[in-house]
Amino acid sequence: MSNYKKATSLILLTALLCVSAPARAGGLPRNEDAFHTGQDVSDAYVDPEKYALDESLLKAVGFDYDYESLTYELVWAEEFDADGKPDAAHWRYDTGGGGWGNNELQYYTPGDNAEIKNGVLTIEARKERMGGRDYTSCRMVTRNAGDWLYCKVEARAKLPVGRGTWPAIWMLPTDWAYGSWPASGEIDIMEHVGYNPNVIVQSVHTNRYHGASPKNHSLRVPGVCEEFHTYGVEWLPDQLIFSVDGQRTWTYKPTDYTVSPTKDVWPFDKRMHLLINLAFGGDWGGAGGIDENCLPAQYQVDYIRVYQSPEIMALTGQN
Repeated sequence: MSNYKKATSLILLTALLCVSAPARAGGLPRNEDAFHTGQDVSDAYVDPEKYALDESLLKAVGFDYDYESLTYELVWAEEFDADGKPDAAHWRYDTGGGGWGNNELQYYTPGDNAEIKNGVLTIEARKERMGGRDYTSCRMVTRNAGDWLYCKVEARAKLPVGRGTWPAIWMLPTDWAYGSWPASGEIDIMEHVGYNPNVIVQSVHTNRYHGASPKNHSLRVPGVCEEFHTYGVEWLPDQLIFSVDGQRTWTYKPTDYTVSPTKDVWPFDKRMHLLINLAFGGDWGGAGGIDENCLPAQYQVDYIRVYQSPEIMALTGQN
């Protein structure tokens, strides 16, 4: 008998045995309330309704708005017009030299490395000993001085040159409502590492996507260290739209990755604040080595502007 005929006979015999076998023989008691196929239900059956996701846990769904009709109003701006130190009404400083979770090499000073001149903020990374570190720099934050829920951010900046430099414009949660990083989210509007010049990276970190596996996009932008470019994000209740020089670069929309998004992929329904900093070295900034000869390195910011949409504010009950 051929192998084909043997296989066919085996299939027919198995089918006959299944048909003639008593229902539930040796199995569990029949559940008449469960869904059935034919006359029986598998012992491994799971009632989907018992495990349905609580709709109150869903995020980034159910928002009805016409994107093309949205308008925006300026709600916060830092033009860096006054020479001297940054405006204390707008800025705070994160200080210290513990590596900041990335094994960074610098010590962040309370504004010593930040200066405004001729309408431009300069953050300078220097080779100098402080707090047990060999380098200093600055990390400026708007926490509790500028915090928003849904907004559009635009920042115009010129980036430093040199291996080891790691400038960023980004956002962190103000209240950490969903727990410590990464559970409450992070939005990276612009990052650049000196060993990979002219490549801008824009990222989203969440409980599911973070660290070495975020959702991000990289693109080549010629001349980022020689001239100013504008980096932006439009934060809506169901998506994040990133841009460079007014051109959309990519969009993070959680429903592109799951049909039932929760806070694990969309913690971005709580207020956040801005950060601008210049790190030196670290897991990513120093991945291509560091070059002390590039110091002092200057990270310059022309302006940062924050807008909010009246339509989105009304939709999300913020009026």
